Amino acid sequence: MSSVAGLRCMICGQTYAPDEVRYVCPACGNDGVLEVLYDYDRIRRSFTRQYLDDNHDFSMWRYLNLLPVSGRPSHLTLQIGWTPLYRSQHVGPQLGLADVWFKDDGRNPTASLKDRASAIAIAKAVALGEHVLTAATTGNAGSSLAGLTANAGLAAYIFAPATAPAGKIAQLRVFGSHLFLVDGTYDEAFDLCMQATERFGWYNRNTAYNPYMVEGKKTVALEMAEQLGFEAPDAVLVPVGDGCIISGVAKGFRDLLALGLISHMPQLIAVQAQGCAPIATAVATGQPVVCLDHPSSCADSIVAGVPRNRLMAVRDIQESGGLAVTVTDEEIIDAIGYLGRNEGIFAEPAAAAAVAALRKLITRHDLAPEERVVVLITGNGLKDVEHAMLVQGKVQSIPPAIDAVEHAVAAGF
Repeated sequence: MSSVAGLRCMICGQTYAPDEVRYVCPACGNDGVLEVLYDYDRIRRSFTRQYLDDNHDFSMWRYLNLLPVSGRPSHLTLQIGWTPLYRSQHVGPQLGLADVWFKDDGRNPTASLKDRASAIAIAKAVALGEHVLTAATTGNAGSSLAGLTANAGLAAYIFAPATAPAGKIAQLRVFGSHLFLVDGTYDEAFDLCMQATERFGWYNRNTAYNPYMVEGKKTVALEMAEQLGFEAPDAVLVPVGDGCIISGVAKGFRDLLALGLISHMPQLIAVQAQGCAPIATAVATGQPVVCLDHPSSCADSIVAGVPRNRLMAVRDIQESGGLAVTVTDEEIIDAIGYLGRNEGIFAEPAAAAAVAALRKLITRHDLAPEERVVVLITGNGLKDVEHAMLVQGKVQSIPPAIDAVEHAVAAGF
């Protein structure tokens, strides 16, 4: 049985019973994003350190007590969550930081953090008796939903901009989803998906519109804390597009704080591309988010000119004492190679943006050398090989002869 106590609108503050509304606040419309509330007194009785020590389900479902579903969908068998948290071997020391960690969510089934949200979408859809799900995507959310619905025996209709990276479109094709490539932006694909939801009644997985997606994404924070022995980090760097992931990270740590399992809330550091930084600008200026008509960046996963979860994201960053940083496409591409060469982790551009931000924050003296810092790697680099190929690497063409190898090595290759 779920421990959800209610749903609260981010705009008007109205609270609804869990079964009273499916998506957004009826009074405030699509901007009325709902926040999931929990009965922590009830959860506290069963969700303890001892419970986790005895729990051998090393997946996101080990946190079922803190999720808005009554159980794991029986037909969803893919291993989601409990992704590795690596202590930095080289990047941290090079930057003068003693305690840097990389949470590699590119190790999820479809190679991105979005699987955490899609799993919750499937669980909710199954509980409601729905068999068809839909989502708008820059690539990752759609390929995630496509892969997980294929595993669970459900259908998915995906709306993606035609400019989405080939690797992500390939996943959508392989997983057999009904794919609409939209001749327009992600925001236009989102609007079209919303119209299709109304027309056909499909269960909508769209970030922010569906209040439960944040709850799936928060499991990455629950894992971080547990993997660090419940000694919460001082700061977490999070790539930000719509703002749902950073709100998920915030929610996970707030849950643990409310339950007394961690002692403090980490500082949340939002990372956006310079060509699409509406949330970063709002955090820096203290002004409301101004949406963009023509956002651009090589980091497609965080290109959202109309960030759907903007109200919650800005609130969560500010309440954590956090900040926002922007990085250029050149810095992002360089960070892909920097992380790969120094840690052996292959990040897609959006994920590498967080690494670029880490380097920038050091030059700005925004991080202390002794701070424990987690960098969230949200997606694998094979999602976007085109931009990875722009990274400068050691490559030399030679004839098939050992003398050619010897000559190259002697020349310092």
